[in-house]
Amino acid sequence: MARDSPYEDDDHENLIHQNKDKSASFRIEELQSPIRRRFSKGHYLFAAVVTVISLVATIYLFFSSKICDTTSDRIKESQLRALYLLNKQRSSLFDLWNHTFGTSNNITAVRFDQIKASLLDQITLNRHIKDTLLSTENGTVSVPIVNGSEICRKIDPKSSKRRTIEWKPDPNKFLFAICLSGQMSNHLICLEKHMFFAAVLNRVLVIPGSKFDYQYNLVLDIDHINECIGRKTVISFENFMELKKNHARIDKFICYFSIPLPCYTDEDHLKKLKSLGISMGKVETAWKSEDIENPSPKTVKDVEGKFGTKEDVIAIGDVFFANVEKDWVLQPRGPIAHKCKILIEPSKLILLTAQRFIQTFLGSGFVALHFRRHGFLKFCNAKKPSCFYPIPQAADCIRQMVEKANTSVIYLSTDAAESETSLLQSMLVMNGKTIPLVKRPPRDSAEKWDSLLYRHGLDGDDQVEAMLDKTICAMASVFIGAPGSTFTEDILRLRKGWETASSCDEYLCHGEEPNFIAGDE
Repeated sequence: MARDSPYEDDDHENLIHQNKDKSASFRIEELQSPIRRRFSKGHYLFAAVVTVISLVATIYLFFSSKICDTTSDRIKESQLRALYLLNKQRSSLFDLWNHTFGTSNNITAVRFDQIKASLLDQITLNRHIKDTLLSTENGTVSVPIVNGSEICRKIDPKSSKRRTIEWKPDPNKFLFAICLSGQMSNHLICLEKHMFFAAVLNRVLVIPGSKFDYQYNLVLDIDHINECIGRKTVISFENFMELKKNHARIDKFICYFSIPLPCYTDEDHLKKLKSLGISMGKVETAWKSEDIENPSPKTVKDVEGKFGTKEDVIAIGDVFFANVEKDWVLQPRGPIAHKCKILIEPSKLILLTAQRFIQTFLGSGFVALHFRRHGFLKFCNAKKPSCFYPIPQAADCIRQMVEKANTSVIYLSTDAAESETSLLQSMLVMNGKTIPLVKRPPRDSAEKWDSLLYRHGLDGDDQVEAMLDKTICAMASVFIGAPGSTFTEDILRLRKGWETASSCDEYLCHGEEPNFIAGDE
C-alpha cells in the first residue's frame, strides 16, 4: 500500500498503550568462562571456603523451596525469593572467578585445575537447582521470577525538592551557543549547559544552524522549550539573523576552555561564521589554564563574573566539559524552572514514530540495550577495569537482567558488526527459547510505523535515526547502557525527565544504576 494513502491517520494521533505480559518462562543457562589465572595459597584456601559455603547455601535453598507436584499450583513467594538469591549467588561466583585470583606463582597447575573445577561445579549446581525449582515432572512452570513492582520499580524523581533558576531573558540580549566537540549527543549536553548559562546571564539563547553545527530543529522540539518556560527564551539561528537583517555581530566571543584549544574552534570554523554574515571581534578566553582534561568546579558567581557583560550579543564555547554547579545542572528535569517534565526532548514526529515502532514490534514491557562497540575497545581498555566485554560475558549479564525485569524481548541499539550481534543473539537463550534482539529494520514501503518520517523527508537522516534510537530506549521498562557513552547519558536524561527510569537500569555488566557521565560518544 502506498504511504500517501487517503486512509493515512492524522500525524498527531496518540497511540493506545498495550497490555503488559505479566509472566514468562525461564531456565538459566550456564556460562563457563575458561579463563586461566594463577594465584596464591591464600587465595586457594579462600576459594575453597567460599565453595563449601556456597554448596551449603544452595542445598539449603533447594530443600527449603520444593516445588509443588503439579504445574497448576502457584509457586509461593518464598520460592521466588529462593530463585532470586540463587541468581545473586551465581553472580557472586562469577565475580570470584573473574576478579579474586592473584598473580602469585606459589600454586601448581594441578591445584589450579582442582580449584577451577570446584568453582565450575558450584556454578553448574546453581543452574541445576534453579532448573529444579522451575520444573515439574510434567514440564516447565511458567512463573514470574520476581515481582516487577518490587524489583524493577520506577524511580521517584522527587521533583518537589528540585533546585531551579528562573529564566527571564532580556529580549535584546543574546547568547550564541558554540558546541563543536564530539557528535550529536555531546552537542545536546553542551546545549543544555548553554541554557543554564543563558538563564544565569538573563539572555535569549541562539541555537546554531546547520551551516555551522547540526540542524537541531530536525531532532528537537524548539517551540516546546519556550512553551514550557512560558516566554521566548530560545531562538533559531535563522530567526536570529532575520532580527539582525542578516548582518549580525558577536560583540564578545569568550572561550570557556583554553587547553588544548580555545573553544574547539579553528580558522575554518571562524570563517564559516563570517561567511554566514556574522562579524566578530577577537576571541578571548575566560580562564587561561582551564583544561578539558581536568575542569575545575565553578559556581554561578564565576559565570556571572567571567561572562557577565552589557554587550548585546556574546558567544560562549565549548561548554560540554564545563563543571559548573554539577549537582544543580544534572538533576532530573534540569536546573531551569519550567512546567513540563523535560525541556529538551525529541520532536513530535520522532516521538510518534517511536511510539508506533514500540506498538508494532515490542509491546509495552521491554528491555532496551545500548550496546556500544565501534571505536569503544580502545576507550574502554584505558579504564580499570575495562568496560569492553566479550560477547559471552555480555550475553550472561543481559540474560540476568532479562530474568530480573521479567520481560521477553530486547530492543537493541548498537553500532556493532553483524558478526557480533549474531553471536550475541545465539547466546541469548533461556529455557530453550531465544530472547529476540529487535533492531529497527530497513525502510519498507509496506510498513506503516515510520511513515511520518518518510512523508516529511526525514527517513535516512543520521541524526534523526540516532534520536529515534534514544527515544525508543528512553521508553523502555528497563535500560542497560554503555558506561562512558554520552549516547547513554542522553537516554538517561530523557528517562529521568519522563519518569521512565527504573531501579533496574544499569550499565552493562556493572550491576549498578547509571549516573550521568561525560565521556566518548
